[in-house]
Amino acid sequence: MSATATKTVRIGVIGVGRIGSMHADLLARQVPGAEVTRVVDTYAPAAAAVGARLRVPAATSIEALLAAPDVDAVAICTSTDTHADLIVAAAEAGKAIFCEKPVSLDLAEVDRALAAVERAGVPFQIGFNRRFDPAHAAVAKAVADGEIGEVQIVRITSRDPAPPPLDYVRTSGGIFLDMTIHDFDMARFVAQSEVVEVYARGSVRVDPGFGEAGDVDTAVILLEHANGAFTTIDNSRQAVYGYDQRVEVFGSAGMAASENPLAHSTIVRTAAGVRAATLPYFFLERYVPSYLGEWQAFVAAIATGTPPVVGVVDARAPLVIGLAAWQSLREGRPMRL
Repeated sequence: MSATATKTVRIGVIGVGRIGSMHADLLARQVPGAEVTRVVDTYAPAAAAVGARLRVPAATSIEALLAAPDVDAVAICTSTDTHADLIVAAAEAGKAIFCEKPVSLDLAEVDRALAAVERAGVPFQIGFNRRFDPAHAAVAKAVADGEIGEVQIVRITSRDPAPPPLDYVRTSGGIFLDMTIHDFDMARFVAQSEVVEVYARGSVRVDPGFGEAGDVDTAVILLEHANGAFTTIDNSRQAVYGYDQRVEVFGSAGMAASENPLAHSTIVRTAAGVRAATLPYFFLERYVPSYLGEWQAFVAAIATGTPPVVGVVDARAPLVIGLAAWQSLREGRPMRL
C-alpha cells in the first residue's frame, strides 16, 4: 500500500550514529504522518540499541531494509563517502530519499547519484535544515513577499563554538564543504538567485592543526548573484560565546534579519548593568525546530505527491560553490561559475 493511501510515510533510517539517531527519534515521536519502521547501521549494536528504544526492527543489512515492503522512504544519515551509492540503490528500489548533506565531495559522484534519482522519478530531499529555521525562513519570506524590495546585499555569519576533531577535518572536505556549504545554500535561498562568482579568503587563526590538515579555520567569502546582489559570508571554527548564526538581507525598501536565540529568556538588570543568557552551544540545541521542519516538509511532499522543496538542484549547487571557493582560495582570484 502506498504512503499516500495510508496517510503515513514509513521511513527506514540508514545510519544511526549521532545525527541518524536524532533523526530517528524526531521521526518516531514528533513528526505527524511519519513512522520509523526499520533502522540499520554497519555497527549492528548501534542499530539494535536504537531499534529497541523505538521498538522497531533493526534490519540485517541495507539491502534488506531497501527490500522491505513497509519502507516507503529512507533517511540516509551515514558518512558522506557512502551517500552516492546509497542514493543510487534507494532510487533503484523505488524509495523516496532524504539524504544528509552533502551528496558527495566529488561532483561526478553527485551527478551520478542525482541522475539515478531522476531516472527513477522518486522524491528526493537534501538535508539543508537551516532553510526550515523559523527565523531564517522568515527572512526568506520577507524577500519573497517583496517587503524589502530589490535585494542588494546579503550578510551571513556562521561561527561554531568549538573546532571539530582534526580527524574529522581531514576527511570532511574542509571548511567550505562541511561548514560553509550551509551558508552557500542559505545565500541562494534568501537572495532567491543563483551564484555566478565566488571569491574566498581564508587563514588559520584558531588551531595550527587546520593548516597541517590542508584546511583553514577562519574565512570570508564574497558571492555575486545572477540578479546583481552580493553576499558576504564570515566563518570561524571557534566563537567562544556560543553558536553564532545570523542572516541579514538588505534591499531597496528595507532589511530583514535573523538574530541568535538565547539559551533562555531571563534578563537581569541591576546597577552594575544588564545580564542575559549565553547562546546555545551546540547545533542540536539551536536547530531542533529546523530539523523538525525539514521532516514535516519531506513527509508532506510524499503524502501529497508534490516535489520536496529542497531537491536535486539544491543538492548540487552549494557543492559547486564550495569547490569554487577552494579553487579561489588556492589561486587567489575570483572564480566565475
